[in-house]
Amino acid sequence: MMTELTLESFEEASERVKEVTTDTRLVYSEYYSNLTGNKVYFKPENMQYTGAYKVRGAYYKISTLTEEERGRGLITASAGNHAQGVAYAAKIYGVKAVIVMPTSTPIIKINRTKSYGAEVVLYGDVYDESCEYAMKLAEEKGYTFIHPFDDLDVATGQGTIAMEIIKELPTVDYILVPIGGGGLATGVSTLAKMLNPKIKVIGVEPAGANCMQVSLEKGEVTTLPNVNTIADGTAVKTPGSRIFEYIRKNIDSIITVEDNELIVAFLDMVENHKMVVENSGLLSAAALKHLDVSGKKVVSILSGGNMDVITMSSVVQHGLIQRGRVFSMSVLLPDKPGELLKVAEVIAAAKGNVIKLDHNQFVSINRNAAVELSITLEAFGTEHKDEIIAAMKKAGYSPKLIQTSL
Repeated sequence: MMTELTLESFEEASERVKEVTTDTRLVYSEYYSNLTGNKVYFKPENMQYTGAYKVRGAYYKISTLTEEERGRGLITASAGNHAQGVAYAAKIYGVKAVIVMPTSTPIIKINRTKSYGAEVVLYGDVYDESCEYAMKLAEEKGYTFIHPFDDLDVATGQGTIAMEIIKELPTVDYILVPIGGGGLATGVSTLAKMLNPKIKVIGVEPAGANCMQVSLEKGEVTTLPNVNTIADGTAVKTPGSRIFEYIRKNIDSIITVEDNELIVAFLDMVENHKMVVENSGLLSAAALKHLDVSGKKVVSILSGGNMDVITMSSVVQHGLIQRGRVFSMSVLLPDKPGELLKVAEVIAAAKGNVIKLDHNQFVSINRNAAVELSITLEAFGTEHKDEIIAAMKKAGYSPKLIQTSL
């Protein structure tokens, strides 16, 4: 097992991972560049064959094992992306792989992991519980355990991303990297500082799972009492202890991102770049709005794109609501012919588009006095939404905003 990160090992890993990786060249973002005043580029690791950067560390780690270690079978714990990396690498080497995944893991990640021939065991509510169980199985059955982040060989494989970024954009000023347990951030920040100490490497965590930020503030590895975030790939309670000193030395600062910012970032990425990026992979994109610099060359690592359709649908729905592009309101109307037409004419004149209507005649005992009309509408954004509501009020109605459900 590696005892320290070296430039030689990063160079070796950079050549070796080419055997299993796609060439994810930088994508310039005109949208985010205009938004932030920087020159923003994305490193689209969501376009890897396994859907995430994790194949780099998994493959490099497994390549360093002896035949005897691989022959015993491999085991790991993962919320999904490392699972696929290990499963894919194990398939290439023709060895057994057992993957322990949290019970909340999206079905797309489970099925993709199984498709590479791995045995999947669902255990625990969060990654940390899955990891504990995987280590127990490794001890009982003699499997070789491949840690998803607290391993210097794994971190070396992940760090190959920095090699590619700097070769393609030697004058990069900032690299934004998502942090879960810290393996990716360790590899990227350590190699970036080796190649150019002037590069600033910023870690990004979900606000509801900021174990690395808390650990850095306390000066020691710290376990959060719980985690709560839609970024399932970075929902880690305890960061890696073996990699912690590298993080402390090489990460310049940490930004935390709220879940609602990830929802907006998902829409931005789909609409402006036609890319599907999972919530954890969007951390570095959402953090661009928090980066208090201008005129810099900034690379955000999009770490993965393994998102199931149900989650995608939910994120889109919440994003449209959050941006005022879909909203619901209710008004009280007399139960008389033509009243619905009057409301429709007001909305049409304001260029609103009705998606759904619900006409409730039983809101009042006196139906002649009032029936409730609930309307779900499509608008161009928050400003247009306010214009529609103002038009309704001007027409003599008293609209009440209600929670939207598409």
